[in-house]
Amino acid sequence: MSDIVFMKKALKLAARGKGRTSPNPAVGAVIVKEGNVIGEGYHKKAGTPHAEIIALEMAGSEAKGATMYVTLEPCCHTGKKTPPCTRAIIRTSVRKVVAAVNDPNPLVSGKGIRELQKAGIETEVGIMKAEALKLNEAFVKFITRKEPFVILKIAQSLDGKIATAKGESKWITGEKARGHVHRLRNEVDALLVGAGTVQKDNPSLDCRIRGGRNPYRVIVDSALRISARARVFNYNDNKTIIATTNRANPSKMDRLVQRGVQVLVVKSSQGKVDLKALMKKLGRMDITSLLIEGGSSVSAAALSCNIVDKVMFFIAPKIIGGTDSYPSVGGKSPDRLIHATRLRDLRSVKTGEDILLEAYIA
Repeated sequence: MSDIVFMKKALKLAARGKGRTSPNPAVGAVIVKEGNVIGEGYHKKAGTPHAEIIALEMAGSEAKGATMYVTLEPCCHTGKKTPPCTRAIIRTSVRKVVAAVNDPNPLVSGKGIRELQKAGIETEVGIMKAEALKLNEAFVKFITRKEPFVILKIAQSLDGKIATAKGESKWITGEKARGHVHRLRNEVDALLVGAGTVQKDNPSLDCRIRGGRNPYRVIVDSALRISARARVFNYNDNKTIIATTNRANPSKMDRLVQRGVQVLVVKSSQGKVDLKALMKKLGRMDITSLLIEGGSSVSAAALSCNIVDKVMFFIAPKIIGGTDSYPSVGGKSPDRLIHATRLRDLRSVKTGEDILLEAYIA
């Protein structure tokens, strides 16, 4: 039971770095001696000290003979901005290391634990493994496949509509649900919408919580038809990305680049941006997580090309009705139910007057 208590504390610490450590994982560490916490820390940002190092510095000489609880196997590889954590752990004579899960990074993946064992340090792996994997689900996919973890978020009425026939969609869900979405924006590396959403709503695509930070803004626009006066171009942080195809006007691309917009020319699929190819490009930019907030067409395209890992449906207690209103997922329906997108691990959470349904693609 004490192992679980201390690992819970380490996971809670790790969560404080969520959304700040990319492309690194969020990690927390707690050092315990005779039942007392003598050191703790979490990884705050890529390039800064890892959780284990911060905890060891706090513990000082008391770390000798102590037990370290860490949410991810300590790193042992070189060639990065920070030195291997295993060497510091060995040097300070920690008696035991309890890790929640092995590092999925092929450069580590068990090697860190073996290095500690070789130095005579007792190890244990697997305490609260499921919780640790969920905390770093984006990192796990990114480090093994070099693609971002993709969340499809939809705000809809009870009957599955995202807008009236005239296109009115503000606001289907309530204030608490919208606040939840801004917290999501604070945690992911990037959010993605289609050109239609930018043209219709002219959104800022920012994060509006205190202390939050804006993610990359990815706009899928196969023919580069959105207005150069759109709000997404009003930033000077070089975090606006236009994903287009060779159908785009070269001179318009050049003008956007001069304004600090990153233009990605992606191969096309049936005249549209190939989203699978786009994910590869975003992965090469070290974007580890992506929130899709597009309209019905973008949602349908993302599901049909199998880039979505997780769905989050915010459902409002409203019925819009009408065959002419906008469905949450457009496109063509499958011929048979067996071809419908299946989900797993469905859970529901009340968010104000709305309900959040969250699940993973099966």
